Amino acid sequence: MSMRLLVVLFCIVFSFSCALAGTSGILEGRVIDKDTKEPLVGVSVIIVGTSQGAATDVDGNFQINNVEAGMYDLRFTNIGYQTLVYRKVDVRTDLRTKISIELVPSAVELGEIEVTAERPLIEKDVTSTNYSLGQSQVDKLPIRNVQDLITLFPSVTAEGNVRGGKITEVVYMVDGLPMQDVVGGGVGSTLPKSSITEFSIQSGGFDAEYGNALSGVINIITRRGTDRHNLVLRVEKDDWLAGGWNQQHNRSSEIEWTLSGPLVRERLHYFTANTIQLNDTRWWQDFNKFFNSPVTSDVSGLGKLDYTVSSRVRLTAQNVYSVKRWRDYEFSWRFNLNGLPPRRRSSYRTTATLSHTISDIVHYSLSFSHYFLESRLGEDKNALDLTPYEYDFYLEYVTRGSRAWWSDTKQKIYTGKTDFVIQPNPHNVIKMGFELNQYDIFSDIVKYEPQRTYFGKILPDEPLLNYSTAYHYYPRAGSAYFQDKLEVEKDGAVVNLGFRWDFLDPRSERPVVEYVKPDSTAGQFQSQVTRFVPASLKQQISPRMGLSFPLMYNMLLVMNYGHYFQFPLFDYLYSGINPQQLRSGVSVLVGNPDLKPERTHAWEIGVKYGLDEKSLLSVTYFKKEFIDQIDSKTFLPSKARLAGDYGFAEYVNNAFANAEGLEFVLSRNRDEKLSGSISYSLMRTEGVSEYVNQGINLQQWGFPVLNEPYPLSWDQLHTLKVAVDAQLPLEIVCNMIWTYNTGRPYTYFPTRDGYTAEDTTVAFIPNNARLPADNLVNVKFSKKFVIGGLTSLSVYGDIRNLFNAKNAKWSDANGRIGGQLADPSAYYEPRRVSIGLRYEM
Repeated sequence: MSMRLLVVLFCIVFSFSCALAGTSGILEGRVIDKDTKEPLVGVSVIIVGTSQGAATDVDGNFQINNVEAGMYDLRFTNIGYQTLVYRKVDVRTDLRTKISIELVPSAVELGEIEVTAERPLIEKDVTSTNYSLGQSQVDKLPIRNVQDLITLFPSVTAEGNVRGGKITEVVYMVDGLPMQDVVGGGVGSTLPKSSITEFSIQSGGFDAEYGNALSGVINIITRRGTDRHNLVLRVEKDDWLAGGWNQQHNRSSEIEWTLSGPLVRERLHYFTANTIQLNDTRWWQDFNKFFNSPVTSDVSGLGKLDYTVSSRVRLTAQNVYSVKRWRDYEFSWRFNLNGLPPRRRSSYRTTATLSHTISDIVHYSLSFSHYFLESRLGEDKNALDLTPYEYDFYLEYVTRGSRAWWSDTKQKIYTGKTDFVIQPNPHNVIKMGFELNQYDIFSDIVKYEPQRTYFGKILPDEPLLNYSTAYHYYPRAGSAYFQDKLEVEKDGAVVNLGFRWDFLDPRSERPVVEYVKPDSTAGQFQSQVTRFVPASLKQQISPRMGLSFPLMYNMLLVMNYGHYFQFPLFDYLYSGINPQQLRSGVSVLVGNPDLKPERTHAWEIGVKYGLDEKSLLSVTYFKKEFIDQIDSKTFLPSKARLAGDYGFAEYVNNAFANAEGLEFVLSRNRDEKLSGSISYSLMRTEGVSEYVNQGINLQQWGFPVLNEPYPLSWDQLHTLKVAVDAQLPLEIVCNMIWTYNTGRPYTYFPTRDGYTAEDTTVAFIPNNARLPADNLVNVKFSKKFVIGGLTSLSVYGDIRNLFNAKNAKWSDANGRIGGQLADPSAYYEPRRVSIGLRYEM
């Protein structure tokens, strides 16, 4: 007990945090005699480098529960048989890894037999759409960061929209806990690529264990230390050969190092990974005139301790940190870039966990976590200049003045979580858990924006719109879930049933708006805030169900249906609702603490077919209905324009959308010379609102509220992705990714002067035209040199946008990519070539 207490205190003192639930799997299999094919009883099964293991029963079966996700070697020993080491067994999160072993009879003791494991093509206990990448695959890919990985999978756009959803509808889990920005949305921290042992995405049918996500779950499992010390250093630059003749680079440099090994062999292990990224962005020639290099710096890292108390008790501690500083670039500000405020984001997460296997059928984890995220914009709040910008003669470029933006947002999240896994029999796994979150949300924002026409032209004579807000609240949230996965018969159908309950208590008040008739204004009604009432407690129950059914030995039918939800971002709840602000008319856009959770009802059906021992074809049809989407509704007094009162807009749940699609994926594995995948997605996404401020913008521009669905701006009808991993001559490894998609929608509503439509009789129809198709090829070549058996040096070249294609991001209302200024940021990044060195010992 004293040793356990000492380890816990050690973890707390050094501010480490732990890996949590949803990070382990089950390892099971059967051992038989190779000659007689009879099951072997009493065979010792040990996971090499750990204290975990099992022995086979009378039928030759064994099972090891609560195995951390990762790659392992297994050792099988039995008297009268030759010892066998089964290498590279891949244990995946929440799945059952099954293997079959044949031992060779031997009367005398001989050397070990080594066999390399092969992952099954069809995982029969998976009832969702789930794709994953291992550590070795991540190292080979031409990607810049962890966020780039999500774009490699079917039905995912370049910005990260999953199956028609918004980018904020995806939850990022790192070692079992979300790492989200709960105020502004999206992932809250960056993570070194070298820290990943498994990266998976669930784009449909995710289990009840995962909540607060509408479109996808990204699950990242980080690496652990082993009994062997290991050091990896990596350096990468894109301007090794820079000069006057080579301007096509970002002045980018990246340094990464990882260190791992034992502190006490077979007991206490450490792992750390850290990355420093410096660059001047693709706009360095403009930035050079205003700032010193580097313009952007991003430092991130992870530290981890694993202590094995016994074969049944494990403590895991971990710390994740990230600090990023950068400058924005806007082409219309290129002559006045120091007028744009600097940005900074810093975060860290610390946690402590206990994982305990009570018996062969029950294990649990108990976790406590603290996550801190701060985002700052600007430098001195009191030095903001509200003087209108100065423009050139054509009102195109900002030549003088500073953007009146300043913000300081802090979020602290304290989390307690426990998960239980019960396996009452070999065919049934029950999982349940509870979670409680206490939030500390602070935001202070000063933001003034000039009014613009729909076409982007400034209205210099109109007053600035004030989006300032300040709030500090302490909301609470919690959840409970139950998941039952039942294998009807061995290697037969799998039924997966679950439900989830969540609650959110905003712990705030909301304004009540009523239309009143002032005595001095006959016949006129105006909207006024009459009182404030406490916001209601929000609850959500979401059922989940899935089924996998073998049609043949090499064909599997998969179906699932579920209700999914996401609580509103806290900025949508609290922005501008401070009574003093609202009554004084400080903000034109206010939050709504009584917003309901956004919801998705989704189902899918698919077939997986093994063409041969190396190739798999899967076809999946999915359909999703998004309801209670958040938009803004304007409350405008009847004589607002005459009185100079612009009223205010409030966030409301009045938008909806629909998405459906068909995915084809052909993959080839288990081939060292050539492997990869080809995926094709046919998808349609339509809705009545693309972003939460659309309602107030339509009001400002004088357009009617939209009630008919239209293609949303991330709607890609056709998407083709090809990934190739090839072994070339001279042991050169080539990894290529080709992505093609038809153009995304934009609104063609032409104008001659930037203030009025060219034809005022034509109705405003959003997204009635499409951009040209995108075509992108990224490739990475690497060559490894082994030095002395335990040391290696790798050289690699990473080429993005190999053919320098001009892939469009946006177009103006006249159909001009980049608008009147021919803004180059309207295109995705051109070709970039990076060269790197990787040293390992």
